[in-house]
Amino acid sequence: MLKLTYTEHGLRLERVATSLEGLIAQRVVLAIRTGQRLHIEPGQASFLLRADAPSLTQLQRMVRMEQTLIVTITPLDDGFVEVTVRGSWIAETIAAHEGIFITALSDMSEFLLMQLWEATQSQMSFLA
Repeated sequence: MLKLTYTEHGLRLERVATSLEGLIAQRVVLAIRTGQRLHIEPGQASFLLRADAPSLTQLQRMVRMEQTLIVTITPLDDGFVEVTVRGSWIAETIAAHEGIFITALSDMSEFLLMQLWEATQSQMSFLA
């Protein structure tokens, strides 16, 4: 499963071994025990990847082969593509800008997305 964490400092993508249901159950229990509000809804999240990354072609092939509507890859310009994934948004309120987004893909798709994300982040850090 992939977990995208949105904070005031940006976006963090990580691969998690827990199931979607398991992670949601953990968050519900945590919210109940701490007396916090919790909002969970289906949705989608988007992030950018470098268009020239070597593994991008392999990811695009994988997405086509799996014939899933969970992931879409859209070219933005010569430098980047936008990856959109469907999953669940978990936050304190419906209008929150901070929270986590979780989605489950095939192991290979998750691996490729993580690899591409890390490569894009290291290139972005280098350019900054």
